[in-house]
Amino acid sequence: MREILERAAKLRAEGRSFAIATVVRTTGSTPQVVGAKLLADDLGRTVGTLGGGCVEADAVDEARRVLTTGAPSLRDYELTEDLAFDTGLVCGGTMWIAIEHGREALHAANRDLLDDLLTASHGGSPVALVTLLAKRGHQYASAGRMLVESAGAVTGSVGKLDAEVIAVARQTLARGTASVARLDDEHELLVEPVTSRPTLLQIGAGHVGAAVARMARLLDFRVVVVDDRPEFADRERLPEADEVVCADMVRAIQELPITWNTFVVVATRGHKMDAHALRAAVRTPARYIGLVGSKRKTILIERMLRDEGVPEDRIRSVHAPIGLDLGGRTPAEIALAILAEVEAERYGGSARPLRLSVELFDRAIGRD
Repeated sequence: MREILERAAKLRAEGRSFAIATVVRTTGSTPQVVGAKLLADDLGRTVGTLGGGCVEADAVDEARRVLTTGAPSLRDYELTEDLAFDTGLVCGGTMWIAIEHGREALHAANRDLLDDLLTASHGGSPVALVTLLAKRGHQYASAGRMLVESAGAVTGSVGKLDAEVIAVARQTLARGTASVARLDDEHELLVEPVTSRPTLLQIGAGHVGAAVARMARLLDFRVVVVDDRPEFADRERLPEADEVVCADMVRAIQELPITWNTFVVVATRGHKMDAHALRAAVRTPARYIGLVGSKRKTILIERMLRDEGVPEDRIRSVHAPIGLDLGGRTPAEIALAILAEVEAERYGGSARPLRLSVELFDRAIGRD
């Protein structure tokens, strides 16, 4: 979303027109998720993706028509062999893609929302861009748009459904990822949270911490690394980090800005420091807190937190020992296991293999 908004702002400043295509609904297996966007300008240049292949090519052609006529479009694409076998998009699902002229796509109640959305994407209070979809048989049509701010303000209205829409938008905003919610038999709601980049706060800059920092940057996290040892908290050693802090680690956790969109990884040089850092981390609103270490260390630290009166639900929310069981043992492999779990938490994934079961595969190919 941030890249789309930044390009929209640049085009607006240049006086150029553009259209925005958005995946507003999916069923079955599709190459892109709800909320995926593509911007096409009046020179044919694009930013973002709807999954590639002929579906994206058709959407770009449709965007040109929208730019010419000004009329919005909302079309469904069934990803069948006849449509897209050669492009690799045979996913067996359906995507609904809405395309609007730029002067409509980021507006509500006759107000241009672009500046609000940009502010939210660059560190301001999170907001949710909400689109009401009216169901007409198999088809859908846009039936209104609102901007719901985490601070409380609301721009726009969809009529009698406002209260329910706002409640759903706030719930989705707290999770931070786009989703579609069913309101009733005739309406669905696309909610697109707009937030700043998530922060990966790495406590401890040893070999594992440095590997986590390198990998997290590839995943578009804002990476902050903290260590109290100057030789480890070294900018030259951690070039991928956005910020390197050489300070007492507990004090840093207490003083750094930590929000619901912060993911904390604790991997210090010893059990005692791990315990102190975790004690400070669980008292923050961080969305994810993970601790590197053994099962025995995890149990000892959990007992300490419980004895200190930390709420049980907060203790249980700690991911310890951290990461998914991928089997690797090198710092890079451990970092991969950690960030795989972080990403599952970030997007609500199951962390289960995507591979087809033998039974499903046999049914698919007609084998008895």
